[in-house]
Amino acid sequence: MRNLLFLFVVLFSFGCPKINSQKTSFTTSSKNITLENIWDGTFSTQRMNALNSMNGDFYSLLNFDRKNSATTIDIYSYKTLEKVKTLVNSNMIVGLAGFSSYSFNNNETKLILGANFKKIYRRSFKGTFYAYDITSKKVSQIGENIQEPIFSPDNKKVAYAKDNNIFIKNLLTNKVTQITKDGKKNQIINGITDWVYEEEFGFVRAFEWSNDSKNIAFLRFNESQVPTFSMDMVGNQNYPDQQVFKYPKAGEKNAVVTLHLYGVSSRETRQIALGAYEYIPRIKWSNDANILVTTTLNRHQNNLKLHKVDALEASATLLLNETDKAYIDITDNLTFLNDNSFIWTSEEDGFNHIYHYDFSGKRINQITSGNWEVTKYYGFNKDKKTIYYQSVENGSTNRGVYSIDLDGNNKKLLSNKEGTNTASFSTNLNYFINTYSSAEIPPIYSLYSAEGEMLKVIKDNIELKEELSEYKMSPKEFSTIEINGNELNMWMIKPADFDENKKYPLFMFQYSGPGSQQVANRWNGSNDYWHNMLAQKGMIVVCVDGRGTGFKGSEFKKSTYLNLVKYETEDQIAAAKKIAERSYIDAANIGIWGWSFGGHMSTNSLLKGSDIFTTAIAVAPVTSWRFYDTVYTERFLRTPQENPGGYDDNSPVNYADKLKGNYLLVHGTGDDNVHVQNSYRMINSLIEANKQFDMFIVPDRTHGIYKGKNMRLNLYTKMTNFVETHLINKSEKSTKIKG
Repeated sequence: MRNLLFLFVVLFSFGCPKINSQKTSFTTSSKNITLENIWDGTFSTQRMNALNSMNGDFYSLLNFDRKNSATTIDIYSYKTLEKVKTLVNSNMIVGLAGFSSYSFNNNETKLILGANFKKIYRRSFKGTFYAYDITSKKVSQIGENIQEPIFSPDNKKVAYAKDNNIFIKNLLTNKVTQITKDGKKNQIINGITDWVYEEEFGFVRAFEWSNDSKNIAFLRFNESQVPTFSMDMVGNQNYPDQQVFKYPKAGEKNAVVTLHLYGVSSRETRQIALGAYEYIPRIKWSNDANILVTTTLNRHQNNLKLHKVDALEASATLLLNETDKAYIDITDNLTFLNDNSFIWTSEEDGFNHIYHYDFSGKRINQITSGNWEVTKYYGFNKDKKTIYYQSVENGSTNRGVYSIDLDGNNKKLLSNKEGTNTASFSTNLNYFINTYSSAEIPPIYSLYSAEGEMLKVIKDNIELKEELSEYKMSPKEFSTIEINGNELNMWMIKPADFDENKKYPLFMFQYSGPGSQQVANRWNGSNDYWHNMLAQKGMIVVCVDGRGTGFKGSEFKKSTYLNLVKYETEDQIAAAKKIAERSYIDAANIGIWGWSFGGHMSTNSLLKGSDIFTTAIAVAPVTSWRFYDTVYTERFLRTPQENPGGYDDNSPVNYADKLKGNYLLVHGTGDDNVHVQNSYRMINSLIEANKQFDMFIVPDRTHGIYKGKNMRLNLYTKMTNFVETHLINKSEKSTKIKG
């Protein structure tokens, strides 16, 4: 179910100016950016509310009527962008105080309304849910503290999960049937993914109705043998609470995951044999109500299989088998056409492209091709036999929206050529709302026809652009830099009053995770404002996407396989040395910072590149890949038992004695993703090596370190002071002495 937050948005209609005329003017204006500006909402962008595309040319929004203290679901026309009607008003529903999410059944006659959410992990939550009949306006509670409720296709029932079990509620009789009964915390999970599946395979609901409502396919997770991880949560009480959950670290046992089919009429559950596998990252019913397609992966994640599961026979046959010398990424791009032929994306030819297969697994044709990547698949219009997708055909730092015929002909660019364009299509694929931005242009939301005609500008963030024109903002300068035999993408932010005859300290920012991208022609928000603030204080900020990053082909992305962080670190060190050769760079004062994978990178760069880097900030870093989860880590390194050098040779806990510069280590103790254990081990290694360093350990905060009053303001104040002390001030003193 899609969680639609009630961020109230008014839709405006403007004329249709050319996007290029919307360019923000960066000038040497009078105002300095402050940390308070960045975190108090001064530079907030107006955004489109999360919308739900409906049958026909309509979409719905969840809005909040502050005047009447009511939550509403409002229907809008794609053609006019005008509100057609209010479908639901919380003040008009007896027995329901309010709601903060909604989802339709397939014919849009009923709704599931959600309230009282309690967050579990990144994507998962529990809540109280209600079934609402639009015609009769009657509401009935489905359940409290339940997860992922979804209507059956015949609209007579709702399936949901609670306490690690699956239930079905009959909406006609209100009778509840419990499908599974063996669910137990930290032991057995039915129908909901475990921590590592949710985090790394990106889904929570692990049960699906068949199209005829006769069967439910679901995954069962037996995590009884998975090692347990615990975190003390300080809170406001005298004694800490302990968060205890199953977390499979690299090389440890995963949950045993099995596929099951439940017959609604027979009430019989059958387990489906799928041969040898480690993971089941996707299940999806085909257009044949009796055929489920299930994806499996081996533990190395380089052998992917699609299985056709016959619900009548409870048996599986192989549909498609794809292998790779490194690893295969999981996507949601599998799409079945009317004849059950299917669309599939693959890196088989070295770049991610779209393919068409028949239901026997025979390839019909490769639809897209070229030395560029398809980055999103939007859908297939069966009437026009047209596919819609996003790609980097106009350069790896840009994104464009395209259409192409099923046979691979008549490719057409539907959006702007430069910058980043992302489409949200109507259900019937007749329209899309395009979100456009660039490094200098905040998001512009526009309505397009499926043929690429821009019909109306919805939001253009003109108020923000006017606000920014009063501040000292510098444009990002995009370029490439040749490092270790590769042309790497780079951006640079200089002070607004840059003087090439002066010398400036250098501060590098990066992430560098496999398939990631930081050097992109898009609006980036808070970090860009912070980097501009540092630039106005007299430094140059640079970002370089090294080997292992994405959208330049699988060979470039997978070049770091089995040696994660080795080549990425070498590229950052080499880039710093090459940039330092420029006359306006103070080569004696160069720093680097990053978050998560980027924190690992900044730590490694400071330790292994002590001849060029003097300062580093690492936020929530991995410090040993032995501490991180199986699915992510083993995808790139295999297991520690198979590849100990790949783990240990590039884990900074093993060479803390190399520290020579200034190091700030930041971590939240409630981080369920990159555990604070990583920083604690790094701290111990630094102590044993008798190295001095700075640290900022934040109680209870998760990986994003944002919850609580002034949290981000406080954190970025800490980092700003650190940069000023160890880079900007030292550079000024050095320049004066040389002068």
